[in-house]
Amino acid sequence: MTPRRRQTTLALAAVLVVTGCQAAQDPPTPRPSGRPAAPSDPRGFTLVASGDVLPHTSIIERAQADAGGNGYDFRPMLAGVEPVVSGAGLAICHMETVYGADGDYTGYPTFKSPPQVAEGLAATGYDACSTASNHTLDDGAAGIQRTLDALDRAGVRHAGSARTEAESGATMMRAGSAEVAHLAYTYDTNGIPLPQGQPWAVNLIDPDRIVTDARAARKAGADVVVVSLHWGTEWQDEPDERQLTLSKQLTASRTNGRPDIDLILGTHAHVPQAYEKVNGTWVIYGMGDQIAGEMSNYQGVRDPRGNEGTIGRFTFAPPARQGARWEVKKAEFIPQAFDLDAGRVVNLNAALAQGADVAGARDRIRSVVLSRGAAQDGLVMGE
Repeated sequence: MTPRRRQTTLALAAVLVVTGCQAAQDPPTPRPSGRPAAPSDPRGFTLVASGDVLPHTSIIERAQADAGGNGYDFRPMLAGVEPVVSGAGLAICHMETVYGADGDYTGYPTFKSPPQVAEGLAATGYDACSTASNHTLDDGAAGIQRTLDALDRAGVRHAGSARTEAESGATMMRAGSAEVAHLAYTYDTNGIPLPQGQPWAVNLIDPDRIVTDARAARKAGADVVVVSLHWGTEWQDEPDERQLTLSKQLTASRTNGRPDIDLILGTHAHVPQAYEKVNGTWVIYGMGDQIAGEMSNYQGVRDPRGNEGTIGRFTFAPPARQGARWEVKKAEFIPQAFDLDAGRVVNLNAALAQGADVAGARDRIRSVVLSRGAAQDGLVMGE
């Protein structure tokens, strides 16, 4: 969607200045994929996931300013959620755009982001990103190559787009004592055809293929299979019919009585959507945007929901018997927003604790997240 000039803001600049400046002074320290940043229960692990990273032109300009005009620094933008992200055994983001090179960086409608985004994600504690979206082919195969190369340099794993057929399947990562498989798919690529001779360049949503890939990952040793889906209807709080149908189909798939998929992470809608337990499996229909410029909805009206989102946090415990499912023992959501004036991602609960006037945004997000009965299945709001 097209960002417009700022008119209103969360007014959290004063709360965030200290955090952002401190982050700007620290060098990037990407950690090995899947390594817990803090001591964790050796019997299980905590997985954190967040929504779309969508650098509009205003975001690129902010990163340049945060770097003092010398390059681009995305670390200060993300510093507000670093404690949540780095504290997980496995942290997954959604990199919606591809990267450009040599100063050729653009926002909407054809995105080419600075590759320093990858360094910012790594420094925040992200281990992996889904990279399948409707913008994955904005710069063809070259854009995919640059993006995955930059993520590799930063130590951030990826799933959903590929440079070779061999890397188009599941990305396997270690978290605690578990082997976790990450798969990612998108509903479309904005009508841009797949590169000639590279049908595997971007994973497109196909229920049979997703189940086949999940089963292959399980056979390869995955204890937990996580699927990221770029899907849904933009600006719609409620999941659409395709999301509901596909979530039921995928979560119903079983092999020898064990679900083939253990968690579904949704992106694309630009607004927070509900969490729901479907056939015993947690589904996030949409996490909303984590980083984006000012957003206008389909009516051309500035819509603050486009700068709101959630972080999902799921604590997995190993099965009591070999071959059974790893169970989610605790399911949480953390409301977040992007402060347009400060240029910072904000943990809304942390901001409230510091006296910021963000209760309205926090409560709106909570209402949407719980709108399909997730509280009855144990979902709680985390800090």
